Amino acid sequence: MKKLLFTITVLAMALTMNAQENEGITLTVIIENVLNDDGHILSGLHTTDTFMRAEGIKTSKNKAEAGELVLTFENIQPGDYAFAVLHDTNDNNRMDFATNGMPTEDYAMSGNSMPMGPPTFIDAKFTVTSEDMELRLRF
Repeated sequence: MKKLLFTITVLAMALTMNAQENEGITLTVIIENVLNDDGHILSGLHTTDTFMRAEGIKTSKNKAEAGELVLTFENIQPGDYAFAVLHDTNDNNRMDFATNGMPTEDYAMSGNSMPMGPPTFIDAKFTVTSEDMELRLRF
């Protein structure tokens, strides 16, 4: 009986240690300059496969409040990612555009690139390693 209890304890410890190793890092995203309380702030962490094509691998929807918004994403595995955020002021869950194709709602992207046209994953990419990270984005 003692041998069985010992074996179960060792197995449980091994599984716990393995799970902790695979937890990944914490990504904190600080969104500066939210201009008003209208609508929601939609955000997503993307891989090259989801960027500008699908919902991110981690997403959030937060009530907009003027000022600064802090988002926390847990268990992010090492790799290359991009982060996109939109202030959806009219709550239609999408970015709105003027007739000339320019966005009419505030948005921000990791990478701080200001391309003429839609952003690319390469421009917005950042790399997650084994250390917790903080991104600062500004509308």
